[in-house]
Amino acid sequence: MAWKLDSDRPIYLQLVERIQVMIVSGLYEPGAKLPSVRDYAAEAAVNPNTMQKAFAELERSGLIITQRTNGRTVTDDVALIKQIRNQLAREQAATFMQRMEELGVSKEELAEILNEIQEETV
Repeated sequence: MAWKLDSDRPIYLQLVERIQVMIVSGLYEPGAKLPSVRDYAAEAAVNPNTMQKAFAELERSGLIITQRTNGRTVTDDVALIKQIRNQLAREQAATFMQRMEELGVSKEELAEILNEIQEETV
């Protein structure tokens, strides 16, 4: 099944974000082998060159490692994975807070809303 990608942002960046989430959420554990560029490209329904560009970006960040004979693996650096996870969470939280502010929701109202939602889901 093709991944849902937006046409208003570069595809390779969306691929990077998606794979980052897969790694920091634990779907791929530290040291885990990743699918090949060709397999991932087919799954996401994108050009293999686009997927290769995404992998190159992930490698630059240190999140994945390329081994000549063994393909690509997730880094074993748990601290780096945690750092990237925290960075992504902070970015999401900042966006959320900005949207709540635009709606005119106070911090107190937001706390109440979040508590209500948490109680509903437990």
